[in-house]
Amino acid sequence: MHIDGAGYEVPDPPDLEGRLPVLAYGSNACPSKITWLRRALGLPGAVTVLQAKCTGLAAVWAAGRRVVDDQRPATLAAMPGVVEEHAVWLATPEQLRVLDVCEGRGNRYHLARVHTGEVTLANGASLPDVLAYVAASPIRLPLLVGGSPIRTAEVPQAQAGAMTGETAESHGLEITVIDSD
Repeated sequence: MHIDGAGYEVPDPPDLEGRLPVLAYGSNACPSKITWLRRALGLPGAVTVLQAKCTGLAAVWAAGRRVVDDQRPATLAAMPGVVEEHAVWLATPEQLRVLDVCEGRGNRYHLARVHTGEVTLANGASLPDVLAYVAASPIRLPLLVGGSPIRTAEVPQAQAGAMTGETAESHGLEITVIDSD
């Protein structure tokens, strides 16, 4: 759980009624990003984050860069046979609205149910059709170097900015985009 600028492991999570599981990869899984979301966008309440194993999904580097700092962001792609550890936010509706603003929902990223791959929590629970922010525009589609996306687990941010390649035509995910309220 993240609150007051710090993360805590809690044996019994807070009331999870009404929270939605959202796959968090890239910077959204970083505790300092949660602190930034609080300061910059008013993220309310305790953020409950669980560990998850993702099979057939990977965080890869996006084709475009962020305007605010010229860094290359992560994006989600289908990658059969790949297993990665990521996080799952159990977000309140108010927290989801803040994430929507941060992710540029409908412009840079869509909020979607992801039908590709498997997401399994540390306790063994499966999250079929988990929510995730996926590319909504070409700048957030995967960057292809030598015809393949580059996993964030394989190339650090400091090197990702120097990569050149082509924009993928698709992220390869089977999704259902969730309409905005």
